[in-house]
Amino acid sequence: MKKIFVVVVSCAVLISQSVFSFTDKPSQKTFRISKNQTIFNSVLRELDAFYVDSLNYDKMMKSAVDEMLSKLDPYTVYMPEEETDELTFLTTGEYAGIGAVIMKKGNDICISDPYEGMPAQRADIRAGDIIVEVDGKQTKGMDVSRVSSMLKGAPNTQIKLKLQRFGEKKLIEKTFLRERIQVNPVAYSAVVADKTGYVLLTDFTDKSANELKNAVNEMVHKNGIESLIIDLRNNGGGLVDEAVKIAGYFMPKGTEVVTTKGKNFLAARTYRTPTEPLFPKMKLTVLVNRGSASASEILAGAIQDIDRGVVIGERTFGKGLVQNIRPVGYGGHLKITTAKYYIPSGRCIQAIDYSHRNEDGSIGRVPDSLTTEFTTRNGRKVRDGGGIVPDIVTTDDRKINIAYYIFLQNHYFDFATRYKTAHATIEKPQAFNLSDADFKAFVDYLKEVKFAYTTQTQKYFNQLEEVAEAEGLSETAKAELAALKAKLNPDIDKNLLDYKKDIAELLSNEIIKRYYFQKGEIEFSLRNDQDLKTALAKMADVDEFAKILIKK
Repeated sequence: MKKIFVVVVSCAVLISQSVFSFTDKPSQKTFRISKNQTIFNSVLRELDAFYVDSLNYDKMMKSAVDEMLSKLDPYTVYMPEEETDELTFLTTGEYAGIGAVIMKKGNDICISDPYEGMPAQRADIRAGDIIVEVDGKQTKGMDVSRVSSMLKGAPNTQIKLKLQRFGEKKLIEKTFLRERIQVNPVAYSAVVADKTGYVLLTDFTDKSANELKNAVNEMVHKNGIESLIIDLRNNGGGLVDEAVKIAGYFMPKGTEVVTTKGKNFLAARTYRTPTEPLFPKMKLTVLVNRGSASASEILAGAIQDIDRGVVIGERTFGKGLVQNIRPVGYGGHLKITTAKYYIPSGRCIQAIDYSHRNEDGSIGRVPDSLTTEFTTRNGRKVRDGGGIVPDIVTTDDRKINIAYYIFLQNHYFDFATRYKTAHATIEKPQAFNLSDADFKAFVDYLKEVKFAYTTQTQKYFNQLEEVAEAEGLSETAKAELAALKAKLNPDIDKNLLDYKKDIAELLSNEIIKRYYFQKGEIEFSLRNDQDLKTALAKMADVDEFAKILIKK
C-alpha cells in the first residue's frame, strides 16, 4: 500500500519557544541573543563589502538558517515564501493546478499519476506522457519542483501543454483550465467481508475526520457494517485535531486522547473527544506500519490504550513531537517543535534518539531496558520509547530481489506505457491477472532495453576488493575472492523466473493504474494483503478478538 494547529508530522499552531537552556536567566539569554545577532550581522556586512565575488543573499541566508536548525530536531525547519503552496497542501490537502503527479526521467519530466476525475485526466493526459512545454516554456533539463510550480496557478487560469506520447510521432497539445485540487484523505473505502468495512486514510488534513465519517456512514446505511478496519499504513500524520475527532466517533465524549507538554506552559494541553460517539459499538481494527507517524500514532495509540480496538502490523515510526507554524516575515514560516505528546496510558511514543534511525526514517529495535512500562485501561502492558507496538505484530518477509531493481529503473512504468497503447481495456482490478504471454512480453522488453543491475552486495564486495588490495591481501585471498565474486553476479534469466510472483505483482499494479487509477491500484493490492487477511481472521473470531484486549 502506498504516501499541522497542532500538527504532528507536517505543521501546527501552538506557540513559539526559545531553544535556550532552562538555566539561562532572562538577562543572560537576552545578552546571548543580542551578541550572536550582532556577530552574524557583522559577518554579513563584511562579506557584502569585501568578498571577491557577488553574493546570493537569499541563498546564503536560507543555508545559514537551515544549518542552524539542523542542530536541533529533524522537524524544525524554515519554509520561505515560495513554499507557501506546500504548507497549504500539507494542512488542507488543497492546491490549484492540473491534478497529476510528475516525476523526473532522464532529462525529461513526465506524468506519473493523473488523478481520476481531475483536469489532467479529463483532458486525456496519461501516465508516461513527457511534458515538453508548459505555456510555451520548454521543460527539458528542469527539475520536478520547477515544472511543478509552472503547472500550478490560480484556479480557472488557462494552461497549455505540449506532450510527447509513446507511439505518437507528433507532439500532442492540450489546453484546459487549472482548478482547485482537493485530494481526498480517504483514498479508498469498501466492504471487504460480511458486515466489515475498510477505510484507507492517507493523511490528517482539515477534512479527514469528516470524510472518514461520511465513508463509514455510507457503509453502515447501505451495507449494515458492524466492524471497521482503519488503514493508517504509510500515513505520515497531520492535524492532531482531526485524529481526536476520529477517535471521538468511537469513544465516549470527554475521553482523553492525547496530552501535549513542552517547556512553555502554554504548550500544555489535553485533547478530549468533543462529541458523543457516532459508532459506539463498532468493532475496530487499525492497520499500521513503520510509515505510520504522528497523528496516525495518536489515533492508533489511543485506540490501543483505551482498549477500544486491536492494532495490527509493524511498529510505527515513533514521532511524538508537536510542531507549530510561526510566521517569520516576508512570507516565510518556521515550523518549530514546541512540545511532546503523550497518549492516554501516559507514554510518549517519541523514539529515544530521533537522530539515529533506519534508512526509511523509522526506528529500530529499542531494548526494553531503555523503555518504561505503562498499562492500558484493561491493564495490558505497553511501553514508551519508540512508536506503537501493535497488539498483533506482522512482518514482511520479502527480501530485496530483482523485482526491486526493475522498479528502481522505471521498467514497470515504461512497459505499462507501452501496454496501454496496445490494450484498450483490461479486466477490473478484482479480476485482473497478468497472463504468461504478458509476462514473457515484459521479459522480452527487459532484454530489448538491456536491463542489468548491480546489487548492494556487489557494491560492498567491490569495496572489499579495494581494501584488500590496499592492505596487500588481494593475492593471498585471490581464489576465495574470485569464487565469492562469481556467486554474487546476478543470473538475470534465472532470477526473473525465481521471482516471477513479485515481478508480476508490481507490473500488474502499474498496468492497473493506467486504466483504473489510484483506486484500482488499491483494490488490486488488497487482494493479497496479508495484514488485511490477518485483521479479517481476528475479527471473525469473536472470542479470540475479545481475548486480545484483556489483561494477560
